[in-house]
Amino acid sequence: MSELEKFRKNIDRIDDEILALLNRRSAVVIEVGKVKRVQKSRFYKPDREREILERLTSNNKGPFPNDALKVIYREILSASVALEEPLKVTCLGPLATFTHLAALRHFGSSAAFMPVDSIKKVFENVEAGKAEYGVVPIENSNEGVVSHTLDMFTDSELQVVAEIILEVSHNLLSKQTDKRKIKKIYSHPQALAQCRGWLEANMPGVPTKEATSTAKAAELAAREKNTAAIASEIAARIYDLDIIERNIQDSRRNITRFLVISKEFPHRTGNDKTSVMFTIKHKPGSLYDVLMPFKRAKINLTKIESRPSKRKAWEYIFFVDMEGHIEDAKIKKAIESLKENCLYLKILGSYPQGRIQ
Repeated sequence: MSELEKFRKNIDRIDDEILALLNRRSAVVIEVGKVKRVQKSRFYKPDREREILERLTSNNKGPFPNDALKVIYREILSASVALEEPLKVTCLGPLATFTHLAALRHFGSSAAFMPVDSIKKVFENVEAGKAEYGVVPIENSNEGVVSHTLDMFTDSELQVVAEIILEVSHNLLSKQTDKRKIKKIYSHPQALAQCRGWLEANMPGVPTKEATSTAKAAELAAREKNTAAIASEIAARIYDLDIIERNIQDSRRNITRFLVISKEFPHRTGNDKTSVMFTIKHKPGSLYDVLMPFKRAKINLTKIESRPSKRKAWEYIFFVDMEGHIEDAKIKKAIESLKENCLYLKILGSYPQGRIQ
């Protein structure tokens, strides 16, 4: 036996051990599921999953990289939840959009995904109990806030239970491998805007057509001859397209933030974010008065956004994100002070802070 064959035999033996351990772990997961049914406890606990991932990456001595470890364990945890109870997740679709990709990164491929054609329907599916969780876009580093998502929170009782921060990578996809023969390019208007410089430099004179989503663009490119789409890598796999050019977005830091919504309220993890919405009294300095308690408590406000209330002329709703959990003493105290200067206040959720994926 050659030295290479010995190494391969050793790898095979280790793989068999990993497989046996995965099945041992799954057997314990099934027992946990039985206990949860008796106790009527939640099957999916994002705070517990975060605890597992942080413990493993902290204990990892290498050389196996932590980024890869997280990806593998995301799928292990996803499959484990499915063994206890299949997890239903609704998201802005169709499949292969960036919202679907964000949902995949967060919940893993063992979740049952229910794509819908509007943000409103994502909220409705979760409110009606058709899905336990929903995933909606909230803001992009280049294009700004997704107003419709903010508007939906004004009438919904759903909570924000997690955030997903996704680095968006646009790719030119086509059945035609010679880009000189491409006669038309489809994509969502935002994706076209984010790739305008690349298109002008590399595809001059080729007309662009708007599609309802990047996934729909990929579907059209799969059907039409000499046509391309700007979409995600997962869209290339789903619609059997070749990736002609990767990372064609003009900005290399194209980040989109998504929110996971549910009827739940997550427990404190120690690295959390709280989101609130409120309207303020119409008097001089009212916004200053509202924000002062956060300054005094040294609470970092990571986002402030205002939207017309649509209920009363010139009345605005403010959306604020802050570091910390509503169970933290200083956050709780600041929120109590906030109430004194607000006409309306709603806590949208306290949830683990996301990391770029």
